[in-house]
Amino acid sequence: MKTGGPDFVQRYGPWAVVTGASDGIGHAFAVELAHLGLNLVLVARRAELLHALSGRLRSEHGVDCRVAAIDLSDLEATHQLAQSTRDLDVGLLVAAAGFGSSGPLIESGLGDQTEMVDLNCRAVLAQCWHYGQRLARRRRGGVVLMSSLLAFHGTPLSANYAATKAYVQSLAEGLRSEWSAHGVDVIASAPGPINSGFAKRADMRMAQALPPGVVARQTLAALGRRGTIRPGWLSKLLGWSLATAPRAMRVVIMGRIMGGMTAHQRPPAARGFDA
Repeated sequence: MKTGGPDFVQRYGPWAVVTGASDGIGHAFAVELAHLGLNLVLVARRAELLHALSGRLRSEHGVDCRVAAIDLSDLEATHQLAQSTRDLDVGLLVAAAGFGSSGPLIESGLGDQTEMVDLNCRAVLAQCWHYGQRLARRRRGGVVLMSSLLAFHGTPLSANYAATKAYVQSLAEGLRSEWSAHGVDVIASAPGPINSGFAKRADMRMAQALPPGVVARQTLAALGRRGTIRPGWLSKLLGWSLATAPRAMRVVIMGRIMGGMTAHQRPPAARGFDA
């Protein structure tokens, strides 16, 4: 299926729920989906940014938008989101909200790290549970989950973040098999460094970062065709080069890479949000 056109809207429309829509990857997915003609539920914490984006997408693409300014790290907020969209025919979930931190785990705050698990893992699971049931009943639709280049091995100086993305990657692979019989497509998008607010807020230096729009376009183009997409040449190159190395060696290599990204830091480790 080519991205765009009536076939895409028929399979994944008329409504898409996009979390993390105020910034970064989630924002890029929202813009791309509006361009393709889908109505949007825009989800993030910052209401003013969501309303500005909603107005822009309505004006430029003629789509309908709803704004849900909630904090998905609170599990009750995910339940409220599902309840508030019961009247919409949702055909696509893009779970792009998440955050990461860099630096030694023991120099970070435990509250930040457990909140990361809540948002990157528990909230994603709850979204899949709520919307997966609805998609299965309608016998068509899709789910986009944001994995990472770090999801395939332990990563020193980003240990918890990498672990949360390993959970997302595994979840996507399992659900893709489970839900194929229901006509629901699931894809894990596993990019490398991305040129968004994430790096600045996490106080990381990322060379060769990929624009978020490229991630969104390549991921949507692969939806329904592949189970995992590695957007951008760097993600593909690193994925291929590390795939043949023993897992223990991959951990060492990634630790050196992360060390170069975070060598300028002063403890405690900084925290960065995707949305």
